[in-house]
Amino acid sequence: MTAETVLHNARIVLADEIVEGSLVLRDGFIAGIEAGSSRNGEDMGGDYIIPGLVELHTDHLEGHYAPRPKVRWNPIAAVLAHDAQVATAGITTVLDALRVGMDEDADLTSTDIRKLADAIEDSVQQDRLRADHFIHLRCEVSAPDCLRAFANFDGDERVKLASLMDHAPGQRQFVNLETYAYYYQRKLKLTDRDFKLFCEKRMGESAVNSGPNRVHIAAACHERGIVLASHDDATIGHVGEAIEQGVRVAEFPTTEEAARASKEAGLGVLMGAPNVMRGASHSGNVSARTLASDGLLDILSSDYIPFSLIQSAFFLGDVVEGISLPQAVAMVSKNPADAVGLTDRGVIEQGRRADLVRVRVDDHVPVVRTVWRQGRRVA
Repeated sequence: MTAETVLHNARIVLADEIVEGSLVLRDGFIAGIEAGSSRNGEDMGGDYIIPGLVELHTDHLEGHYAPRPKVRWNPIAAVLAHDAQVATAGITTVLDALRVGMDEDADLTSTDIRKLADAIEDSVQQDRLRADHFIHLRCEVSAPDCLRAFANFDGDERVKLASLMDHAPGQRQFVNLETYAYYYQRKLKLTDRDFKLFCEKRMGESAVNSGPNRVHIAAACHERGIVLASHDDATIGHVGEAIEQGVRVAEFPTTEEAARASKEAGLGVLMGAPNVMRGASHSGNVSARTLASDGLLDILSSDYIPFSLIQSAFFLGDVVEGISLPQAVAMVSKNPADAVGLTDRGVIEQGRRADLVRVRVDDHVPVVRTVWRQGRRVA
């Protein structure tokens, strides 16, 4: 039996224009787009309809599972809480970022991470989830156990993306040791002497492990068809290494130089939506707004605030010269979907999945009113 829904009196954000009219949804897909239509159906009251958002890098799930030091929540309950929050923020496809490679001061273990991955898979199989969930492995290549932890995901077909990251001090995100001290010396309550020893150990582990682990993980991902991302590239040399290793997404480049080199090489440049909204990086690195203004931004990620994704799309479309609302929406839908090969979604077009979000804008803040995944209302 055919299931059909008509959404009328809507402002429909297409790939390159906004059309006032109706959308016809049939059996989970977009069956028609009718400009100026007077069809009967669900009245959208002139609200925007945009594609469901696609999130490539959210660190949000681990916080639901370990909300306090030494506290562990039920992993399925943690996945459900995370899922509810991303779906009600308009995110219909999410790559849950899970860390592989731990330091001795990390609160989570590789066993915890695998439990979360199993909870995601179980929840997908039991149809508990509102959004479509995949996995993004954040590979801390400087960590001694990185490859052992990566091996826990051998054969896991839910893994769509793996990022190569190194958070050792003195380079990439933490060129400025004062910023690193703000993160780690305060968190671990280290004396100046102990903090110096801590930094020396981290830099030593990076020197020994980072290069070989990058090569190993890049080769394994190419063999398995997993898209590779580089993380916190700061120099032309970093970008060159990423290109050599077959990276397709440049996550959070820390300088305009690295972002420009990545863009010119055909990599998708991804930045944080919180950076857009704040007007600056919390680590003191390059502003995502600057990259957007210079035409160097392709993809946005909510990073640590799920709602920032939809907020940043409407913000960029409103305040950054040269970026239309359809272009800004593509940064949170079509572009991230295409980057990881999910070409059945991300744009409102006949034959694509009916992953949609109804949005009203009040006082420059987007209000998510309804969310559909494959034509079924989920929020």
